[in-house]
Formats: sequence, C-alpha cells, structure tokens
Amino acid sequence: MTEQLLDRALIEEATKKSGLIWARGDGMPSAGAPGPEEPARALWHVWHDGAVCLVGDGPGEQPLPGLSDGGEAVVTVRSKDKGGRVVAWTARVVELAPGSDTWQETVAELKGKRLNAPDGEEMPARWARECRVLRLEPLAGTLPLPDGSLAAAPLPTPATTRQPVPAAVPRLLFKKRKRS
Repeated sequence: MTEQLLDRALIEEATKKSGLIWARGDGMPSAGAPGPEEPARALWHVWHDGAVCLVGDGPGEQPLPGLSDGGEAVVTVRSKDKGGRVVAWTARVVELAPGSDTWQETVAELKGKRLNAPDGEEMPARWARECRVLRLEPLAGTLPLPDGSLAAAPLPTPATTRQPVPAAVPRLLFKKRKRS
C-alpha cells in the first residue's frame, strides 16, 4: 500500500512539473478492433484532478493518434530541467463529452496553459466543435524505465525550417558600419 502511494505521488509530482509528456496509445479503437501501434508522441498537457488532460485532433491542435476512449496508454514523463525520463506509467484514456461539467473544468485548466492560440476567448467553443479533450488516468504503479535510448527517426511532417536565405540577409548581417 505504501509503495502504491509513493508511486502515485511520484507520477503526480513529476507530471505536474513537466510541461511535456510522451504518450503512446494501445492502438485499439473504441470498437475493439486491433489497430496499428502508434509511436510515442510528445504532448503538452495539464495535470488536473488526478489525471493528465489533453486537447487535440483538431485544426491547429496537437495530434492524438492511438489515444482512444476506453483504451490504455503508456505515458513517459521527462525531467523539465535535464530532459531525461523520470517515470513511466500506464493510463486509462477517457474522452470527455463536450459541455459536461468535467469537460468545462478541464477546458478551463487547458485554456489557461494553451500558448499562441489563434482565437483566444473562442477557443473552448472551437474545441467543443472540432477537437477531443482527453483524460489519461493513472492505472497502477510505475513501469520500469528502459535501458536503451529509444531514439527513433522523426515522424513525417510537412513542416520545414530549411529554406533559401533571403538575398538581403548577408548584407544586413555583415554590413560595415559607417563611422561618424
């Protein structure tokens, strides 16, 4: 019993302090048919009422593949200062119904932590229409951390940072200043 309480405290404290978690769903759609296993994804979150709360799967929000209502997920929490793994745990995925009391409370917490939202005060209405709000509720104790690095190739994305340098940049950077 004491070990379970210590595990629960470690999960809560580490997850609260970390602004980023890695989550991988079991790949089981809610209908129960087996699906492909999704890779772990980095997700921003809020710890609220004993669970990780997430919003995503809508335009401009983080993708949540493999996280389906009633399924399970493996959550890995990183250290905020060092970036290394601190704790891993299993969770039950619960999708909140838009407009319910729990949904309202959770969205209020998420809204306060959402950075760079394009629509400000309209965000909760957009989330209700176009997104999913999930709770990842811890199931049992902690999982053993893997020994290896778990490094993997980045997931495919249309985002890019490699573009030609504008012609004016070298002149602006290396321009000789006139002395007065």
